[in-house]
Amino acid sequence: MKILRKEGDGIQLLCFPEEDVEKGDYLLIKDASKERALIAQIIDVQYANIPGILEDLLRDGISESSLTGEDVDPFKVSSQIEVLKDTRLLVGKIRGALQNGQLSCDVSWLPSRIHSIIQVMPQTTLTEMLPAKHSFQLGFSRRSGMITTDLSAIDGRLNIITGRKGTGKSHLSKLLVTTLVEAGAPVVVLDVNGEYVNLGLTQDGRHLQLSSKILSLVPGLNLKFSLSEVGLGTFLGILLHALSLPDNSARVFARIWRQLERENSLTMKALGKAIADFECHESIKDALLARFNTLDDSGIFADNPKITVDVENVFGHHAAGYALIINMKNQHSMMRRITVELLISKLTELLSSHRLRGLFLFAEEAHLYLRETYWDDIVTRMRHLGLFATFITNQPETIESGIYRQADNVFLFNFSNEHDLEIVSRVAKLDAETIRFIVRDLPPQRCLVIGDLVGNFPLVVNVRSLEVQTLGATRYFFQDQLSVA
Repeated sequence: MKILRKEGDGIQLLCFPEEDVEKGDYLLIKDASKERALIAQIIDVQYANIPGILEDLLRDGISESSLTGEDVDPFKVSSQIEVLKDTRLLVGKIRGALQNGQLSCDVSWLPSRIHSIIQVMPQTTLTEMLPAKHSFQLGFSRRSGMITTDLSAIDGRLNIITGRKGTGKSHLSKLLVTTLVEAGAPVVVLDVNGEYVNLGLTQDGRHLQLSSKILSLVPGLNLKFSLSEVGLGTFLGILLHALSLPDNSARVFARIWRQLERENSLTMKALGKAIADFECHESIKDALLARFNTLDDSGIFADNPKITVDVENVFGHHAAGYALIINMKNQHSMMRRITVELLISKLTELLSSHRLRGLFLFAEEAHLYLRETYWDDIVTRMRHLGLFATFITNQPETIESGIYRQADNVFLFNFSNEHDLEIVSRVAKLDAETIRFIVRDLPPQRCLVIGDLVGNFPLVVNVRSLEVQTLGATRYFFQDQLSVA
């Protein structure tokens, strides 16, 4: 390989046919005169546009169909021309430098075109140089073995997992969830499709040690809350954000709630009767009763403390790692909004009062409820609250650009749609050109990892397999017929 040109952080190199390089690979461009090297990532591979090659290819096409005879090449020129025809142009981006064996961001110098030594750099070389307090195996690369990185790079961060359907987003999410639980972290998963309920079981149905740390709850069935445990702030949040209660009605509701608290009779039955008997304008009463009936019918609130769930106690009794799976499969969109608002508001309250140390929240199919909640406020204050969110979606346009700009780690799976590529190109920690060139050609189960998890050196990673029941796979009508054929 030889350096052709460099402009800004972009670099182009000539690559000869016998050299094996593809998109996503890292190159080490060593300066022969000094103990330093540039680290460049290949984002595209093209044919080198050498003058005269087009005419020679046209002659080859014509001669193959119209001329016969024996080629005479006494000076062996044809072999050199064939090498030129297959010479490739590598388009790359300079990501950093290596100075005396240490990673450096000093890329202000230029290596020699003639004397520099260029070689492929294994991705594991990069990850091995990163500090790792809680190392875990993320996946593997094409050239080297397992890529091990630091789980602490997810702690206190905002993460986004996105890509078109069927590319492996949920598989990666389940890997992160199980890894966090095994490391002793508390996790809440908003599971829209019921994909996480069997994370404690192997593919053949055997219980793993992890199974005792997984609790799956269905809103309205075995996930119920008492009014006293929820509190006025959380209940008002549901009415305002999920059920669009007007402000005037909210103020009346707050007076009714406080009155029942003073009388020590705060139950669903008493609340419904108090709203019906309260003296106020009929429009306000109708608004309150309509929304109260919606919440009462949902079954998510109960007066019997024996059948309710106390989130604080759940995580308090499982300090060595626990996952609370909120299974919202087959739930109505209204029920999903109520559940999400209740949980987010309650978790925010517990974290704000330091009753919970910290929490990892995974929002699966986030596009179904992201617009309905006050996520922007949560994302802005997440580091102070201790609520570390991971959004998983196949519709990147549903995530506000402000959230993308604050994302610390982004996992990009394949996108072939130009509109989707344009949206994900807004990720602040990586240039749009790299995303467009690399993400478009990613096969399933392979993603481009960007951010703190990889030390801001974008890596193409094949996500490792899991022994647990991941569920969520695409169902096919003709699968049995195809397998027989």
